[in-house]
Amino acid sequence: MNGVAPYGRLSDEASAVFRPAGRFAWKFARGKLRGDPVFRHLLDTGLIPGGARILDLGCGQGLLAALLCATPAMRNVAYRGIELMAADVARAHQALGVECGVQLGDIRHAEFGAADAVVILDVLHYMTYAEQDAILRRVRQALAGGGVLLLRVGDAAAGLPFRFSNWTDWTVALARGHGATRFYCRSVAQWRSALEALDFSVQAEPMSRGTPFANVLLQARLAKQS
Repeated sequence: MNGVAPYGRLSDEASAVFRPAGRFAWKFARGKLRGDPVFRHLLDTGLIPGGARILDLGCGQGLLAALLCATPAMRNVAYRGIELMAADVARAHQALGVECGVQLGDIRHAEFGAADAVVILDVLHYMTYAEQDAILRRVRQALAGGGVLLLRVGDAAAGLPFRFSNWTDWTVALARGHGATRFYCRSVAQWRSALEALDFSVQAEPMSRGTPFANVLLQARLAKQS
């Protein structure tokens, strides 16, 4: 793993910084960093290289930022996160400071700048298919040669686990005051096709270990520039 401490200790340190942001923020961070396999996977596999410019789209309250800060080998990354929900941005600033890189914005319109790694976890299905495609094109433009997009999606072809994932997302959205929410979902094959059309090479890996969901992590890479 990219760090000297066991992941359990790193996740506890990362979630502890959210205590000043309130009990909900701390409990949410603790549960996600401990129970969601994608965060540990990003560290264990070295998918985010040291020193990288990271763009975290739909970053929430900054869980990935907190985890990277808690990991000694990853403290030299240049992190920037964009989040639509003002309350989540406020929690990130309370926990990590206003200079943590988390900023308020709509990823459909915000400036992406340049990045070596773009992370989008469980976000794009809240947007229309046209908006998804536009975001992917802009990610392609933002990534340097050899860059990687780490995109977690629900596999719409996965049957019951996918339906359970959608029900959970709908319930959470309702509980957070967003009202009835429509989702725009694709199968892994459809995501792969959309990414390959932008010259990405794509590797898909199940990313729902220990959960009842149908999540898949797509590693979409661009060829290094000669």
